[in-house]
Amino acid sequence: MPDSHSQDPVDHVGVHARLQPDWLAAVDLTSGRRLTYAELDREAQACAGLLVGEWGCGPGDRVACLSKNRLEMIVLHLACARAGLIFAPLNWRLSRTELVDILADAEPRLVVGDDQLAEHGIEGAAFDDWWPDLAAREPRGLPRPDPDAASLILYTSGTSGRPKGVMLSARNLDETAQNFSLLGRVTPQSVFLVDSPMFHVIGLIASVRPAFLQGAAILVSDGFQPARTLSRLADPALGVTHYFCVPQMASRLRREPGFDPDALRRLTAVFTGGAPHPADEIRAWLTDRIPVVDGYGMSEAGTVFGMPPDVTQIARKAGSVGVPTPGVRVRIVGEDDQPVAPGEAGELQLQGRNLFQGYWRRPAETAAAFTADGWFRTGDIAVRDEDGFYRLVDRKKDMFISGGENVYPAEVEAILAGHPDLVEVAVIGHPDPSWGEIGVCFYVAVSGRSPEGEALRAHVAAALARYKVPKHFLALPNLPRNGAGKVLKPALRELAVQAGLSGPPRS
Repeated sequence: MPDSHSQDPVDHVGVHARLQPDWLAAVDLTSGRRLTYAELDREAQACAGLLVGEWGCGPGDRVACLSKNRLEMIVLHLACARAGLIFAPLNWRLSRTELVDILADAEPRLVVGDDQLAEHGIEGAAFDDWWPDLAAREPRGLPRPDPDAASLILYTSGTSGRPKGVMLSARNLDETAQNFSLLGRVTPQSVFLVDSPMFHVIGLIASVRPAFLQGAAILVSDGFQPARTLSRLADPALGVTHYFCVPQMASRLRREPGFDPDALRRLTAVFTGGAPHPADEIRAWLTDRIPVVDGYGMSEAGTVFGMPPDVTQIARKAGSVGVPTPGVRVRIVGEDDQPVAPGEAGELQLQGRNLFQGYWRRPAETAAAFTADGWFRTGDIAVRDEDGFYRLVDRKKDMFISGGENVYPAEVEAILAGHPDLVEVAVIGHPDPSWGEIGVCFYVAVSGRSPEGEALRAHVAAALARYKVPKHFLALPNLPRNGAGKVLKPALRELAVQAGLSGPPRS
């Protein structure tokens, strides 16, 4: 048996460093740095030694990181996992006040980052000041970490309150790597372009861990810029096969003047998640014979569902988030937490090795997130069809009741997303003395167009029941969003009151 300080592989990078040491693992597209699996393994181990040695970090200590995407973030994450530390990436889009609150919650032993530290007035060790010295360090053996201990804290976006720290273990992350590898057809020849922010599960985990599991390569970008991203996806020298983004990013790519579907043929698919992806927008990609694979996941559960990267099958089920992987157990329940009949909408609940360890320092909220029999309450409303494919209807908290009928805003938003005069929409429920609640649609119009409310109302009425049609349509220059890019529906409810609509805002 190896001793407690063995340098035997403890993660997928370590395995591939032995099996294919000279195989390309990662490229930083900003700095041009390239690391083979052997180099990535050595750098991660040297960084782990630095954290434990000179900086005195011990098991369970948090290492916070405030930085835009760069290769050092991934190495640091691996190093923390190897040293038994907890990596906590911070959302640089937040205000200084919000960041200070999160740091007070996480109580990190160490804060590191790039120029975002100075920009937000946060004290910390800048990558550029200490990272170059790693090359001269000898990697050191460390005790093997517990794979079930918390290894990562991802702070939720906080659309309905203060952000919560989602604790994930190495085993949880491995399960997500396996799940996406299966659904996304990841191979050792795959190349991932990573430009979703690495404070999010899509950027740090879904776009990175499946590649390392299979011995594939990642290309790290410092952020999403539609024209630049599109150019990189089309560049044969880069050879990108996998790209993961949120639906809004995919929509912006299609609207770029240089969009050329023929240049994107090497893509296995464009993978989307993090928000509902309207079926009409998915079909627009399919007309160009480019698979857009919508899926479903969350910080607390990683990758849960996924569609096959096949144009024909996606066309049959456009709007579906696909099927679950074998390691994930799924049920759809009513208000009593009992399973509903097939085809009925209910709350999606999950069990499996992919599920998080709990919310950091919030035992009451952790307990409330699970049923008495151990199922995680996602808060999402879903339907399973006769073929076993799942469709997300809406967030449970966003559903409203109009005239005694349930209305799911995401269903209405999906219809309006296909309107040629609209850039984006958001629908909320608002109190009404006659109907209990009514729908209010906020929209951003295409530049130079001013669609009439009656025309938009008729567009929805042609596809949905009358009670689902919003009663009011209000134009905005932009939809209010939080630091993670999610629409702030509480802010829209306040705007509905300010617009003079009847009734107080929903709590």
